[in-house]
Amino acid sequence: MIQIKKTPMDLIDDVYSLAYWMTGSEKASEELVSCTYLNSDIDAPETEVMRAFRECYLDSYGQQADLDVRESAGSARGLFDSFRDWTADIKLSVLLSDLTGLKHGQIAEVIGKPVDTIRLWLFWGRKFMMNDHLLKATA
Repeated sequence: MIQIKKTPMDLIDDVYSLAYWMTGSEKASEELVSCTYLNSDIDAPETEVMRAFRECYLDSYGQQADLDVRESAGSARGLFDSFRDWTADIKLSVLLSDLTGLKHGQIAEVIGKPVDTIRLWLFWGRKFMMNDHLLKATA
């Protein structure tokens, strides 16, 4: 089977789609695309571009969770940051699979987790995202 290697410029539509699904904002999507390409090499493979996108997203937006963490709870802040990154990674895993067509191994390389973890995240992430959309549609 012949595999076509995508260049970073071939991925710009995929990166924009990911950014829009992750943020829901055109302005934020444009900023994420710019950040991604500023942090990617011109000859970077697909997984490197997606890894740069992930880092830009987590640095800039995370999951935008509005968690009430008091300043005195310094150790709890790290826990909430980890939870925010975890939920963002699950959502990103589903979108990388469904929007860009990356294979499980490639997603594992982008996220930095084992393939079995990615498979579990894809299963549960799709269920959660579907239920979330169903709840919004009935509200």
